[in-house]
Amino acid sequence: MVELTVQDTNGILRLPWVHPDRTSRGLGWEQLYVSTQSEQPYQASFGGAPSHLVILHLNGPVTVRRGHLGLTSSRTVPPGGLFVHPAGKELTVELGGALDTVHAYLTDELLSAACDDEPVELAEELGTVDPLVEQLMLTLDGVMRDWEPSARTYVDHLGYALAAQLARQHSVGGRPVAPAVHGGRGGLTERQFRRVREMVEERLGESLPLREMAAVTGLSVSQFGRQFKARTGLSPHQYLIQRRVDAAGRLLRGTSMPIAEVAQRCGFSHQEHLTRVLRAHLGTTPAAMRVSCSA
Repeated sequence: MVELTVQDTNGILRLPWVHPDRTSRGLGWEQLYVSTQSEQPYQASFGGAPSHLVILHLNGPVTVRRGHLGLTSSRTVPPGGLFVHPAGKELTVELGGALDTVHAYLTDELLSAACDDEPVELAEELGTVDPLVEQLMLTLDGVMRDWEPSARTYVDHLGYALAAQLARQHSVGGRPVAPAVHGGRGGLTERQFRRVREMVEERLGESLPLREMAAVTGLSVSQFGRQFKARTGLSPHQYLIQRRVDAAGRLLRGTSMPIAEVAQRCGFSHQEHLTRVLRAHLGTTPAAMRVSCSA
């Protein structure tokens, strides 16, 4: 699939008084575009875009007015407030003061995938507060700021989680989204899990999109995520990290391969990335693991 870019957005980010600090441009994110920026007061109109828009206010409060042919609604939005606008709808907006924001643009395919490929119509919202959406968007911003290519599966996980929450809480009439399943029943079959496991082992050093993992099971991404967790107790991203850590440990203990090469072979961006992950998961470092095995 093709990376989602600023060209797929409604045009707010192309205004001369909007100054992005960082964006997901060039990171290969296929159904999600994220941008963090400072915005100056403005009033402008935009045509309908192919992507759905969610704006998180990072500071404030600031007064925002919105509408279609005219500015028909107004609200003073606090920090953490959301601005939600569905794909395909024109927008007139007036920002009453300087503001720092995170924008997330989602494809219709991503949004509907959260409901097992059922169509979803987002509501137009101004100033709503949703702690889960806020946390997901802040996490996406953090991943974007400290980007590691090996985090691709994690970004897919966050994108689907964001889409699911939007479908559940911010769509017209609300949409039922199947909850995550815990425990041993209702999970992947042995054959499905074997196919995923083989894919992970074969492509451990690569960026692995969630949709490709789901494809080998014949399930939608949302079904795959639920059934994978039911089978393993882990999200696909957590499982992938676990397998990378295990593989790195085997190479560090059983070979003299340079640590930088171990990192690359096991799907870590560089030696420092491997060190951070091992410290977080095992409380040790690659060098310490190697020394302890040779002692």
